[in-house]
Amino acid sequence: MTYPFQVHTPHRPFYADKVEVIILTLIDGEIAVYANHSFFIAPVQTGILKIKDKTGTWRTAFISEGMLEVKGHNTILLVDAAEWPEEIDLERSEAAKKSAEARIKDSSLRFETDLARAALKRAEFRIKVKKMENTSRY
Repeated sequence: MTYPFQVHTPHRPFYADKVEVIILTLIDGEIAVYANHSFFIAPVQTGILKIKDKTGTWRTAFISEGMLEVKGHNTILLVDAAEWPEEIDLERSEAAKKSAEARIKDSSLRFETDLARAALKRAEFRIKVKKMENTSRY
């Protein structure tokens, strides 16, 4: 059984189609959303979005923080950023990771350290998604 699923960022509609299941990480752990899931709204953590589309094919994408709404027969994910593996620049992501690690090491202010840790997390998940690009399993 499939249901409509949409992913939107401030810059573009990222995905809109029927899916069998999505898997992503909320603040209290990973969740799988199937058709007829109970209603809820929850914050989403930066990580990997796994989509099993209407043909049974798995796709993965990088997503940043956002909100997930499961309501009726429609599920909407609003995130700051979403990227397919082919959209991720591996060299840029690795440079961002090194920069964030350096900022964490050199910073004495908690605010700066928290921002650097968030940047590090985004870079690490982009790298992970990019490296999953050529695998057939999610």
